[in-house]
Amino acid sequence: MEKIRKLFPVLGQYLYANTASAGLLSEELMEWRQEHDLDYLIGGSNMKTAAMKKQIPDTRKKVGQFFGCSAGNVALVPNFSLGMNMLLEGLDKSHKVLLLEHDYPSLNWPFEYRGFKVSYAKVDGDLETNILEKVKSDQITVLALSLVQWLNGIRVDMDFLKKLKLEFPELIIIADGTQFCGTTDFNFEDSALDVLGASGYKWLLSGYGNGFLLFKEAAKQHFTIKTIGFNSANIDLNGRDSVRFAKHFEPGHLDTLNFGSLNFSLDFLDRVGKQTIAGQLEKLSEKAKKELTALGLLEDAVVSRTSHSTIFNIKGDDRRYQKLIENDVLCSQRGQGIRLSFHFYNTEQEIDEIVRILKTGL
Repeated sequence: MEKIRKLFPVLGQYLYANTASAGLLSEELMEWRQEHDLDYLIGGSNMKTAAMKKQIPDTRKKVGQFFGCSAGNVALVPNFSLGMNMLLEGLDKSHKVLLLEHDYPSLNWPFEYRGFKVSYAKVDGDLETNILEKVKSDQITVLALSLVQWLNGIRVDMDFLKKLKLEFPELIIIADGTQFCGTTDFNFEDSALDVLGASGYKWLLSGYGNGFLLFKEAAKQHFTIKTIGFNSANIDLNGRDSVRFAKHFEPGHLDTLNFGSLNFSLDFLDRVGKQTIAGQLEKLSEKAKKELTALGLLEDAVVSRTSHSTIFNIKGDDRRYQKLIENDVLCSQRGQGIRLSFHFYNTEQEIDEIVRILKTGL
């Protein structure tokens, strides 16, 4: 792991506990991006045309392989927020939608802003029970949720979603995986999800400007997507009326630098190993939860959960936040507290150091 850590120069300057805000750029990815732009500088349109013909399909295929989804059901989008808004323009407003309280605004707002009939489930230690009760009582037809909550890191039980789908097979489940994708070995086709979207700049370490939507084949019938452009038809003047579903989300040219970065990072994560990453994150989660609980800094909803992500929101005001920053701990103020988040390039020793700093201010 030390060899991998050396690929991320930020780790030599700071104790980086902020991947939930922005994942790190590796030296290897930086070198690839420099080569890409140098080729563009020298080759101009010849390089870009060739890159778009090869890199974009390669990236779509890689996303599908990495997450267990047919490449034909992968849509490449600049970010989750844009993809979600395009998707919801094609969803009938008669649906009854269940959201989670205080979920990520780019998930909740598009439903609220369009006037869907919305109910909310409370995010606490009984999250799954709360969801089930609301689905039953409010005759919910669409469940939309972040798989990991951005504020406090509570992670929904994926096995629960499978059971929910079995009990309510007509329920459409739409998930934001931006704080989830890249943290575990996940197979979309084997999951209960109908639609999964994510941006690549956090746990996928791909930089900004790239993301994706994944669709189950059966889910397409629920959406009538109006977005279209020349790129949707693969630059075919006769292709307007034969655009496949996922390509409606790609109306214009896609940036080969940004999506090539996503492709490169997914290859990198494959080399590290999904199981290796998941195992390291499980150790970091258990360590951080134990230490922060002992300090009395975690909310009861997190403490009571048997399984958690590596995102933690600790009790703390501006003074505590500034103390962390002054000690070269990069983190974020979120909600009423301070959010710490750890990726596979973090270590248990770094958690010990954060705990030491926190103890000096308690």
